[in-house]
Amino acid sequence: MSAESSGKEVKDAAEGQARRDYSHAWRALRHRNFRLFFGGQSISLIGTWMTRIATAWLVYRLTKSALLLGTVSFAGQIPTFLFAPFAGVLVDRLDRRLVLIWTQALAMLQSLALAALTLTHLITIHEVLVLSAFQGVINAFDMPGRQAFMVQMVEDRTDLSNAIAINSSMVNLARLVGPSLAGLVIAATNEGWCFLVDGVSYIAVIVSLLLMRVHVPEVKRVAASMFEQMHEGWQYVSTFVPVRNILLLFALVSLMGMPFMVLMPVFAAQVLKGGPHTLGFLTGAAGVGALISALSLVLRKSVRGLVKMLPISASMFGVGLVCFGLSHVLWLSLGLMVVVGFGMMQGLTASNTIIQTLVPEDKRGRVMSYYTAAFVGMAPFGSLLAGALAEWIGAPRTVMVTGTCCILGAALFWSRRKEIRDVIRPIYIQLGIVPAPPELVEEQ
Repeated sequence: MSAESSGKEVKDAAEGQARRDYSHAWRALRHRNFRLFFGGQSISLIGTWMTRIATAWLVYRLTKSALLLGTVSFAGQIPTFLFAPFAGVLVDRLDRRLVLIWTQALAMLQSLALAALTLTHLITIHEVLVLSAFQGVINAFDMPGRQAFMVQMVEDRTDLSNAIAINSSMVNLARLVGPSLAGLVIAATNEGWCFLVDGVSYIAVIVSLLLMRVHVPEVKRVAASMFEQMHEGWQYVSTFVPVRNILLLFALVSLMGMPFMVLMPVFAAQVLKGGPHTLGFLTGAAGVGALISALSLVLRKSVRGLVKMLPISASMFGVGLVCFGLSHVLWLSLGLMVVVGFGMMQGLTASNTIIQTLVPEDKRGRVMSYYTAAFVGMAPFGSLLAGALAEWIGAPRTVMVTGTCCILGAALFWSRRKEIRDVIRPIYIQLGIVPAPPELVEEQ
């Protein structure tokens, strides 16, 4: 064999190996149902992020009040805190796809109502509050339903962590595109067109859900009452050490850190002396960081090692917020938003992946409802707190205080990491995620 042909074979083998090394990154897309979901959600989420930015700017334009920004966010999120545990029981009892079709249809009506009121110049802060609360009720059912439905879309459980990471990438690509589009649309026209685009975009995800072929397990008649099932779910999340500590950490992060988004219009207009396009750039920069984080998780082959990422990501999130509060320069603030977005999404996706890996199927809906309550449900209290603090000490000092709290929570979680790993490891061995120790293999 010539040296030339030998070299070519080595090169081809190396290229083949490289392709194989990255082929795992998109393995969840081999499932037809997940591909449909990916396509529909990719379109719908851009509209969702346009609505988030448009709502924040509309409230600020109507009121010029940081406190009312927090109040509207509270109204949009408190129903999730109140109803999520009930929703979790229903998600475990009902056809999850049907639940999602209804939530998407109702969310479409909510966005179209906002569009009609804004485009006809009839919108006031009162209508915004009512419609935000209505969307919060929808989210209370949609979020745990969406998380629990992931298992039915991805039949092979070994692909579940990859599906969650791809879903996070999709969310954050939309976070990158949506706010930028919203800033341009608001600057050219008004917020109503953003709401209209969002309302129409829901058609894509509804169609994708209708086209799926999903095996729905036979619904078993449940003897226990709804409250008994809620209590059973609460007992699981409150006594199972890994889930309890993960939810406590990110309940704190959600309470203190996540409401930084509520104050973005204040930073855009007052601190950085910009307009709606500045708000879009800041949110888009956070989306860049979150997208980078999600893609890094897509490339992971396993859930192993994610536990240590939780306190690291919470610390990064907190440090980014503290430094953002100190910045008065746009380019520096944009860079810090990338750091904040990375830390925020790394923690959210890693925690979701760990919990989804550990939780038994019969409790999935209820556990994910408490996950929803911890992340989304704590945010309304944080939004009120952030709005009130910003009125008192200003938006920059507010994010510095809340960022410091996130760092302290990360330190507390780190001190409990060994206890958490000791509980998780036997489950990972049972699932084949980590190899069994030699002495256990010999016993078998």
